Amino acid sequence: MPNHLSHAPLALIVGGHPRNASDADLGLALIAGHDWALAETWRRFAPMVLRTADRVLGSRNEADDVAQEVFYQVFRRTSTLRDPSSLRSFIYSFVVRVLKTELRGRKRRRLLFFNPPPAEEMRDVAAADVESRELLYRFNVLLDRLSARDRLVFVLRRTESMTIQEIAATMDLSISTVKRSMAHASDRLDRWIAADPGLAAFVDSQRRAR
Repeated sequence: MPNHLSHAPLALIVGGHPRNASDADLGLALIAGHDWALAETWRRFAPMVLRTADRVLGSRNEADDVAQEVFYQVFRRTSTLRDPSSLRSFIYSFVVRVLKTELRGRKRRRLLFFNPPPAEEMRDVAAADVESRELLYRFNVLLDRLSARDRLVFVLRRTESMTIQEIAATMDLSISTVKRSMAHASDRLDRWIAADPGLAAFVDSQRRAR
């Protein structure tokens, strides 16, 4: 007699609904090949992936492409997930890999089209104020001057609020390397921003508003 529970969605067994499943349960379901786990993984983590890619690249269209590639790789490599409870970190590791490739290979064409940075906490201001949109664009241009590693470290630390330890694990770097990269990025951005009085005043106002 077949064991029907072994074929049932794991989250329905443990929590009554896929959205009640813990990350560990969801990770186990992905490894087991449950179809519902694919949709739930996208629902749960796509906003995080899109937000991070959006802030790193400064383009929602590119962020959408990155998200598609990230989840393609996640679902293709699910069997390499050793600790189901670390599903979030597992996904972040693919975000970092895809973004590194994108940052190193993309050709910047910001002089050909206007593409302001899309950081969510600044969008209301940007939508209402053309001058603010221009300042945000100038800030994103400065971010483009950082190396791929420094920009990723900066965004993960400052906008995603990841700890130094989490960034080191996600990017496969030593803690000392992450600290140096963060210090380097912060120092360069501070100097570049200070050289632009209008941008310096705008960034300072955003920091005070947080």
